[in-house]
Amino acid sequence: MILTVEDDDAIRRGVVDALTYAGYTVIEAGHGEEGCQMALRREFDLLLLDMVLPGKTGLEILREVRNVKPTLPVIILSARGEESDRVSGLRLGADDYVVKPFSVNELLARVYAVLRRSPSRPSDVEAIAFAGGRVDFARCEVQFSDGERVELSEREQQLLRYLARHAGRTVPRQELLENVWQIDARGVSTRTVDMHVARLREKLRDDSENPTLLMTVRGRGYMLAQSLS
Repeated sequence: MILTVEDDDAIRRGVVDALTYAGYTVIEAGHGEEGCQMALRREFDLLLLDMVLPGKTGLEILREVRNVKPTLPVIILSARGEESDRVSGLRLGADDYVVKPFSVNELLARVYAVLRRSPSRPSDVEAIAFAGGRVDFARCEVQFSDGERVELSEREQQLLRYLARHAGRTVPRQELLENVWQIDARGVSTRTVDMHVARLREKLRDDSENPTLLMTVRGRGYMLAQSLS
C-alpha cells in the first residue's frame, strides 16, 4: 500500500491512477495535517510526499514520520525550484525524490526501485500462545489445551492479528477502524470495535470484568498483553 500526500488535485489524481493501474493499493491526502495523521496512524509500505502543502509542510511531516517509523520508505515529490527542500528531505532520511513535472514511467520506476531495496517488512504473526491455549491464524481458530477449538471470523482474526503485531502498545479505536476495517474513521461514532473485542474475549476465555489478554485502556483503546504465555 502506498500513501500519496499531494495538494494539487490533478497531480494527485494522476499519481493515484498510475499506481492503481500498476497494481498498487493507494490511499491519499491533499492537506498537510491530514497527510501527517495518516502517515503516523496507517500501515503502508511507501510514502510519496509533496514538499509544499497547506497546514503542514512536507519537511515537517517527514520529520515526524522519521521519529515514529524510521525505516519507512519515502519519496519526495518536488518542484524543480525546490532544491533546498529536496536536500533537506534527503538529510532527514528520504530515500529518493522525483522532480515535477515527471512522467508516469519515471515515477513507477522510482517506486519499484525504492521498494525493492527497502528492508523487508517483519513477517506477520502466525500464532499467539497464551496460558491454556493458542491462536492459530492459519486455521482461524483458538485451540485450548483441554481440546476445545473455537472458530474465529475473518474480522476477528484480522483484529486480533493487528493487535498482536502491536502487542504491548495501546491501539486507539480509530486506528483499528482505519487499518482493520479500512474506513475513514474521522468523526465516526461506532461500537463495532468494542463488540468485536467483547466477542474475542469470550472466545479466548478472557474474563470481561478483569481481562488479562485483551485489555482496555480507558479513554484510549485496546492493548494485547505483550507476554502471553
